[in-house]
Amino acid sequence: MHKLKKIIMPLAVACFLFNDVGCAAQEPHELTEPTEATEATEAEIQRTAPDFPSVMPPKMNKKALKKLEGIVAPSYNEPILPKQVADNQISILGEAEATQRQMLNFILKRNPQPKLNCTAADIVAAYYQECAKEGIRADIALCQALKETGFFNYGGDVVPEQNNFCGLGTTGGGVKGAYFSTPLLGVRAHAQHLLAYASAKLPSEKIVDPRYDHIRFNRPEIYGKTGYWTMLNGVWAVPGNRYGESILELWRTATAPDGSRESLYYASLAVKREGTAYAYALRGINYAAQGETAAAIADYSESLQKEPSAEVYYNRALCYETMGKTEAALQDYTAALGEDPEFSEARFNRANIKLAQGNYDEAVADFEEILIISPRTVGARNNIGIAHLRQKKYAAAWQDFYESGRINSTDKIVEENQQSLLSCVASR
Repeated sequence: MHKLKKIIMPLAVACFLFNDVGCAAQEPHELTEPTEATEATEAEIQRTAPDFPSVMPPKMNKKALKKLEGIVAPSYNEPILPKQVADNQISILGEAEATQRQMLNFILKRNPQPKLNCTAADIVAAYYQECAKEGIRADIALCQALKETGFFNYGGDVVPEQNNFCGLGTTGGGVKGAYFSTPLLGVRAHAQHLLAYASAKLPSEKIVDPRYDHIRFNRPEIYGKTGYWTMLNGVWAVPGNRYGESILELWRTATAPDGSRESLYYASLAVKREGTAYAYALRGINYAAQGETAAAIADYSESLQKEPSAEVYYNRALCYETMGKTEAALQDYTAALGEDPEFSEARFNRANIKLAQGNYDEAVADFEEILIISPRTVGARNNIGIAHLRQKKYAAAWQDFYESGRINSTDKIVEENQQSLLSCVASR
């Protein structure tokens, strides 16, 4: 394995130097030093909730309803690196493995216009700066922020003006939590909060995390004893099923090869020298990124023969979907779930295929399983609404889209589905 690591490290450098993801280059600026953290109030921050009633009105235009198809939340389409180390062995403390450029590209690919009070490059630089001070994995901490904020699109209780990137002080039910005067302050507080979980060492800077002392003095079972990302399950997030695992899945997606010539070269070198399942999976991701789908499938198949992997089954399924081989994709998504029953991306994509095929009950069952694992998956709730809409269960669909809006009030697909239903109200 140590030989493979020597090959993969230049690959990471190649991804940094030659990443060809289509996003505008941004140079980080110096962020303003913070002052104090305060609690956000409704008077300070106003969020407009969508005007969508919780219950469907009694008088609806039935002809208009029958014509509605609704907008489906799309499937995931990015490959994920297979695990080299078990999730429960990846520590909060340590050096970042992904480069700042990789993380910036990952953010802008998912959200070209993040709702930040600085540039995306600024926020990435701030995470690498502040986390380095405390010995925190900056790349994974940033993935936690992406999970908490929906890639800086927000839509939950916290709003962009708070500069609160990890939900500090939020407890649900409209409680907004801490407000930080600058983005740098919010990042510093996040790093310090992670430090409180992972180490008994005091922060190197003045404490700005409003919850640090609470962890230090009132939670001795947590303070300095929660050193792995999976240990945040049910602690940072409640109930928090797979909370840490979902953060690590984002990280493995962010660090997947970019398909550049240099990246493919090093992956091919790994196949030649090592010939491991991981090396073949790595090259398969590169081939897929270059549009060489058949070559990618061949490498994924070779990888799976050597060692079954949920991520590699999933990546091969993405290729089969690209080629229009829906049944093969279904089989691979199911195989991925056989390896990891809580692999939400594989279950979501399988459910979307079933939805397109008209297997509505099976699709709903998969989406509901996702919501058990991760209740705030807005796409799953939205697509249950689509299934109910197509089954002519209009009252249930209305309730689904209402609940979707409560999960994320800024989701454009949910907003359009709500507006479509509102247009069918008879009084309009």
